[in-house]
Formats: sequence, C-alpha cells, structure tokens
Amino acid sequence: MAVSSRSDAQRRVDDIRIFREELSRVENEGALRLEDAQRTALDSHHDALLTQLKNAFDVDRSAAAKQLSLGMRIASFVGALALAASVFFLFYNFWGYFSTPVQVATVVGVGLGAFLATVAVARHDATGYFTKLAAMVSFACFVLNVVMLGQIFNITPSDKALLPWAAFAFLLAYAYELRLLQVAGILSLIAFIAARAGSWSGMYWIYFGERPENFFPAALAIFLIPRFVDQSRFAGFAATYRVFGMLALFLPMLVLANWGSASYLHLDSNIVQGLYQTLGFAGTAAFIRAGTRRDWKEVSNTGVALFVIFLYTKLFDWWWDWMPKYIFFLLLALAAVLLLVVFKRLRGVIA
Repeated sequence: MAVSSRSDAQRRVDDIRIFREELSRVENEGALRLEDAQRTALDSHHDALLTQLKNAFDVDRSAAAKQLSLGMRIASFVGALALAASVFFLFYNFWGYFSTPVQVATVVGVGLGAFLATVAVARHDATGYFTKLAAMVSFACFVLNVVMLGQIFNITPSDKALLPWAAFAFLLAYAYELRLLQVAGILSLIAFIAARAGSWSGMYWIYFGERPENFFPAALAIFLIPRFVDQSRFAGFAATYRVFGMLALFLPMLVLANWGSASYLHLDSNIVQGLYQTLGFAGTAAFIRAGTRRDWKEVSNTGVALFVIFLYTKLFDWWWDWMPKYIFFLLLALAAVLLLVVFKRLRGVIA
C-alpha cells in the first residue's frame, strides 16, 4: 500500500467507495457478474485496506463523514485564526510591563515553545486539525518574534523580514501538509518580491502597492514553482501556487485597467488602461486554454472567473453612468447567457 499522506489515503478510500457503487450498478444491470469467491476476496481486500487506512490516517469512509470533516476543517481554520490573534493581542496588552531581558526571553521562549508544541501535537494527531491550530499559533509567534525583537533593539523595519516569515510558513506547510500555511508563505513571498521590485525602482519598500506592476515578477515566480519543484507528494500544493500566481498577475492588471495613472509606463492614462484591458482579456483567455489542455482545473476555473470580472468591470465602465439601470442589468444577463453559450461550445470541442 503506497500511501504516504492523509490526502492520498482519503483519495484511495473515495476510489473504493465509488468502485463499489459502480460495481453494484453494473451487476444490477446484468452487464457483469462476479463469482462468489471473487466477490468475497475483493470485499475482504477492500475491508482490510479501509481498516488499515482508517487506523493510520483517520480517513472518512462515507459521504456523511466527509461532510462532518468539512465542518471540522472550517472550525479548525477559524480556531487557528482566533488563537493566533489571541496570542498577538496578549503580547501587546502586557508588553510594556516587562524589562528588556524579560521581553527577549519571552518572545524567544514562546516562539520556540509553540514550535515544539506543534511537533508534539502532530505526532498524536492523525486528522491534522489540531496540528493546524498549533502550527498557526507557531507561525503567529514567529512573526511576533521578528517584529518584537526589531522593536526592542530599534531595528529599522525592512522587507527582509518577509523572507524568514515565508521560509517558516513553508517549513510548517511542507512538514505537516498544511495548505493554510502554504498560502501564508506564498503571500509573504509575493510581498517580498514586490517590495524588492519597488525598491529597485526607487520607492521606499513599504509603498510597493502603489505601483501594481511590482507584483508581476512575483506572479511569474509563484506560478512557475510547481514546474521546477515537484509537488506531487503534497495534495493541492501545485494548484495553490498556480492560482495565487494568476491572482498576483491579473488583479494588478485589473487595477491598471481602471486606473492607468498608477502604472510605471509614461503614457496617457487612457492608453495604459486600454493596454491592460487588452492584456487582461487575452491573458485570461490564454490561461483558460492552457488549463483545459493540461487538465489544470484550478487554472481554467480561475481564468474564467477573472475573465468575467474583467468583462463586467468594463461593461460597468462603459454603460453605468448613462444607461438606464434596468437596461444595464438586462445587458449583463445577456452577456452571461453569451458566456454560457461560448463555454458550452468550448466544452464540446474539448470533449
């Protein structure tokens, strides 16, 4: 049984459940009939495998159990954010009462203790829900360590702090297969690359968001990570990189398509807006095509969503101010119908 993670185990359990349902259907339809010995051997093999996977990874063996697990994941996510915020505000409430040596010892001790607690929880938590809680607190404590130590020793704020944040988030994400921490690492890395790009253009790093084009190098780097670093052992990690790479590329384009004055390009604002509108439509269409050809569902779905956003913002820009509102929303509905027809034809061609 070549199963190395809970996601792989859950995928195998789902395959067995679907196989059993389809086998029952074809038997009822008379298309196939297994001999009693074959059916008994197959059921015994699957039952033993399901028991083994359940004991090793605490997988969900039914659709109802999967629904409950979804609720547990949501509760784990909300609890992780709340607990991390609690630690953050606890520090700030009582920070001024401590001397400098106590402050340094506290931030280092709490950060190290949170990390060791995460390691200990992960050893006994097959589901991963409590590990996610502990890992989020550990990451929040690490961020606080960097911030607080900088304040204690009066270090000038720098974008370089984003790199250790990203590195620690990725460490926890890959160690315990936590996509929430992967997202934290991606956002920290995007912010660092964008801040560097802004600094190279001559602006103070903290204002990198004023020029949306600063995000373009980060978008390219994030999107290409799965191409050069194998993510096959980590379920959903490659998809997350591609989705956030696309968002880091097209959301700044969307801003520039409506506010051309924020661009580095020394051109008329209307020309810049037209340029990025064209790039937005062409780029999202290209990603939709690439996603369908390579079976990257997350890329094609994100591309469709971004294409629709570009289209609707442009329609709003063209027609909202002078057109009666009932006609405007009627045209939006017609545009939605047209998109449905186009995507239906595209699906037929792909099929």
